[in-house]
Order: sequence, then structure tokens, then C-alpha cells
Amino acid sequence: MKRRRTGRMGAELVFPCSRAMRSAAGCFPWPGEDAGAVDGHLPAAIVQEGGLHLPPTGIDRLLGGLPDGYPGPRSPEAVARRLRHQFDGRLHLPGAVGYDAGRLAWRRDLDQQPLLVAEVADAADVARAVITAREFDVPVGVQATGHGTVRPTDDGVLLNLSRMTYVDIDPVRATARVGGGARWGDVVAAAARFGLAPISGSSSALGVAGYTLGGGVGWLSRRHGFAADSLLRAEVVTAAGTRLVAGPDDDVDLWWALRGGGGNFGVVTELLLRLYPVGEVFGGVAYFPGERAGAILACHRDHAADLPDELTTALTLLRLPDGPAVPGPLRGRTVVALRVCHTGPVARGRRALAPLLAVAGPPLLGGYGPMTWPQTSALDDPQPGPQIVREHTDLFRAMSDELIDVLLAEIGGSGASRSPISVIELRHVGGALARPSAEGGPSGHRDATYALIAVAPRLHAAQLSVARGHMAAFARRLRPYATRGVLLNFLSDPSRTMAAYRPADLGRLAALKRIYDPENIFHRNHNIPPGP
Repeated sequence: MKRRRTGRMGAELVFPCSRAMRSAAGCFPWPGEDAGAVDGHLPAAIVQEGGLHLPPTGIDRLLGGLPDGYPGPRSPEAVARRLRHQFDGRLHLPGAVGYDAGRLAWRRDLDQQPLLVAEVADAADVARAVITAREFDVPVGVQATGHGTVRPTDDGVLLNLSRMTYVDIDPVRATARVGGGARWGDVVAAAARFGLAPISGSSSALGVAGYTLGGGVGWLSRRHGFAADSLLRAEVVTAAGTRLVAGPDDDVDLWWALRGGGGNFGVVTELLLRLYPVGEVFGGVAYFPGERAGAILACHRDHAADLPDELTTALTLLRLPDGPAVPGPLRGRTVVALRVCHTGPVARGRRALAPLLAVAGPPLLGGYGPMTWPQTSALDDPQPGPQIVREHTDLFRAMSDELIDVLLAEIGGSGASRSPISVIELRHVGGALARPSAEGGPSGHRDATYALIAVAPRLHAAQLSVARGHMAAFARRLRPYATRGVLLNFLSDPSRTMAAYRPADLGRLAALKRIYDPENIFHRNHNIPPGP
């Protein structure tokens, strides 16, 4: 029942354990169960009956041979030894191939070095790993796709949920039940068979859980709100290792906190999401000359209040390289990408977009037309691979002429003075995002009209210092026009986490953190410390 795979530089430990055995043996206590097995060892009767055969040597020597009932030093071997009898997934120690693959974040300047990577198979694995981390007094990090990693889980237990990817669509109730490691591409494809769609992220590779817990703004958000607003229920493993169901009828305070509070309150192992009927949509992406950027931005601003909730637009200023990977008409140019998604009748979408297209003029590339919902993935550029980037985000209630000048100056320039910031996107928010329900969670600042994301992409380590300086100077120039709030999912700087919440919501979140994670073991994230 136990296998050891020896790699060239380390060991990969695989410890399967049948669920039936776990249930009978009480591998760790749930509320109301016998706490006698919390030291991490199966009762002697189970071993004597032949249900589990443990070699007296070999693995124990590899893992340090610590005395039973004592956590021992904070070493990868000691933590793995503690987990080995109860874990259905895989434990990857430093030096193993699985360790390096499991610890990598999308932002490659975050070179996290956890004690081990726990590739969990189910919620029971998550609970046992959390309990073990508490015993060793080490933090817990959570990662499925790595896109949302903003703090490295150094010297802690990194939970990798990438095996928990199931998706179950209920077309009658218009809901999706998904595992904590599922990605949006799987949910979109499964829901589309029934004419339904989630409030999903811009990339099919994004993880559902992290996106939803952080709020989540997608192409359906102006019509239906934040993705977190559509979270109907969540199964959670808390810092105590307890498995809870949070929803409108159970643990209502926790349910509120999860809908925008990020990963501060536990590990979400399953989500129940509301889906929405979506048929044919009108949309696409077109690229216009950079010389028209000022007029396009001003026109969008002048018509923003009149645009229907069914229409979502994003305007992106791009300075493109002169390389073979760039389409010929765009090569070496500064352009404006106008991305459009209209979920109402096609004719109405064309009418709503007409004033903007009249100002923009003929596109250099691309255009608009009818499309299915899964095809909206083409509205975004091919998602870049893992890289070193620097980013900045802000929110704006309006777009003044002065702000437009700041944006154009940053994306322009030439020679040695050219900024490393080559992408500035303005997403039109508002609509349903500005109309929270009475039972809504703490997601976002709902009074904004535009959300900005500026990116200095594809950096080398030696360029980081210069990029930081440019980004900080750009942020200072934006400050007079910004609301000082941010959307959590757009934020990569954990020092600005508090800016993602309204003061009253932040106070309530801190109070709930004191209840659900008083020791703050979930802090390798956009952290909200426990309140007094």
C-alpha cells in the first residue's frame, strides 16, 4: 500500500489509503469522533488484522524515525512522516521532480520553497495536511494553477489542488458543482452543452476557486455581478482541520466572507456556482491605430453611462514588438485593442457599439460578429506563459482628459526613455457590479467605472529594479484620478490588500478571521490579519 519512487536528487512519496480504511480507523477526528488517532497513526487493531502493512524500516529511516506522538523538527521528512498513513494523494519532497512542478507559481520571480508539496486527492487529504501543518507550527499555502500566487509558501506546506478538477452541471437548477482545483475552461465547456455559462475568468487556464474567492470580474459581470455573488455554497476546510459547508443556510458569516475575502478563511474544496442562460453573443476584438487612442478613450468615456449592461468592453493600449510572432499589420506599432462582448440581441449590440466604431475608424486587424459563448475565449490574446512581470492596478470613477494624457504618455515614448510598461488595459465595470444585493459579500469597490491594469511583461531578473521604478512613478501619476480602491483579483502587490475592501467590510472580515483562523496559518496570500 506504500510505494517509494527514488529520483535522481530526491524522493517522491506516494501514500495511498483507502477511504473505507480511513473511515473505519478514524485517521483524524471530525467533530464528535474519537480524537485518539490525532497523533497520525492507525490503531494497532487495523495493522494486526492485515489492513495496512508497514515495513519496520526503510521508509521510517528515510523520514527520520521520529518517536510516535512527537512532531519533531520542521523538516520535510518529519512532516511527510506525520502525513504518510492518512494521505491518498502524493507528497513531493525537495529534490523530487513532482516538487519542482508543484511549487511553481505563474509569476516566476516568486521562487517559493515549501517544506513539501502535498498534492491532495480530496477534502480529507486537505484536512489532514492542515492539521499536520498546525502541529508543526508552519503556514499553509494553497495552489491549483499558480496564477494567483502573490506570496511564496516558504518553509510551509503547499497544498496543490490540481487533481480536484471534477465538474457536475445541473441544467435544471442552472448550477455547477466543481472541485477546488477545477479550471474555467472545463466549466465553460460543460455548461455550454446546456446553453449555460458561469461568470468566468478571461483565461480558460485560470482556477475557479481562487478567482471566485477574490471576487471575479468577467464578460458577464456587468449583467450579473461578481463571480463571488454567484457562489451558492462552498465546502471548506478551516484552520482547525474542520470540514464545513458554508451557504445561505449554514455558516452564513463564513459564506459572506468567502465571497470576496480571498483564501483567508480556509481551503475551499468544492464550490456550487450559479449559471446563467447564454445563447449567441455578439463580440470580437479589433485593433486600431495608436494615433486614434485619445479619441477612442474619450468617446468611450462620453458614452459609458448609456451603454447597456449586456455590453462589456475592454480598451487596451499595446506597444507591440517588431517580431514574427506579431501579426503583420500590428508589428512594431502602438495600437488600441477594443474587446467587445454583448449578450443581448446582435442588432442591439451593433447599435450600442456604433458610436465608438465611428470614432475608431477602420481597424488594422480583427472585427465583430456573432459567436458562441465558448468562442468568447478568443476575445483575449493567447494567454502568456509563466514569466516575470510587474503590474499595477487602480480604479476610476471617471476618465478625464488629464488621465487620458497620462495613459498615452506612458504607452508612448521611444529610445532610452521608453517605459517597460507595454500593456495598459481599461475594463469598463459598473452595471450589475454597482448594484449589490442585500446579502452580497465583501467583493470589490462597486462605485468604479473603469478598472486599470498596467503590465511590464516578460522581464529578466536584471530588469526588475528598473521596472519597479517605472511602475511606481506611473502609479504616482495616476493617483490624483484614482479612487484608491482596487479589485483583489487584479492585484499582485500584497502590500495593498486592504485597499480591496470598504472599511466596514474590512472590519467584519478581520473579526471573522479571528474566529476561523485566529493563528493566521492562512497568510501566504492577500492576507487579512485576525482582528482584536
